[in-house]
Amino acid sequence: MKIKVDDLNGPEVAELLSEHLRGMAQHSPPESIHALDLEALRRPEITFWSAWDGAELMGCGALKTLDTRHAEIKSMRTASAHLRKGVVRRLLQHILDQARSRGYRRLSLETGSMAAFEPARRLYASFGFEYCGPFVNYREDPNSVFMTRELQTTDGTFR
Repeated sequence: MKIKVDDLNGPEVAELLSEHLRGMAQHSPPESIHALDLEALRRPEITFWSAWDGAELMGCGALKTLDTRHAEIKSMRTASAHLRKGVVRRLLQHILDQARSRGYRRLSLETGSMAAFEPARRLYASFGFEYCGPFVNYREDPNSVFMTRELQTTDGTFR
């Protein structure tokens, strides 16, 4: 699997993101959908990665800078043909490594509270993310779960 920064211009990525948004709409009411569309992912504070096996798109994920010490994970998605192959696990590790190299001290995310999002919550917990309250512009929402993880310990070492 090759993970690369993506310019969001390929049709494969556009289709995967459309699938992502359709999935969110299937499981969440409109006011609780915080997934970003293609145009929003092109903002300068967001880095978007895609994972490939040759010419086949396997998945994607993004990192949004919130401030100099805090970033947010966005748009984690595995292509349907590659579910349960460890794609998102590898992408998440890549994003954690990138966040550390950029000097972020905290990484946070929002995901759904419904049963369909349980695998995502388990994955994030396995990487050390813990439940927290809303961050930045999010508000309490029964359909959302917020998770966060420290990346740097008090002695300045990264974990």
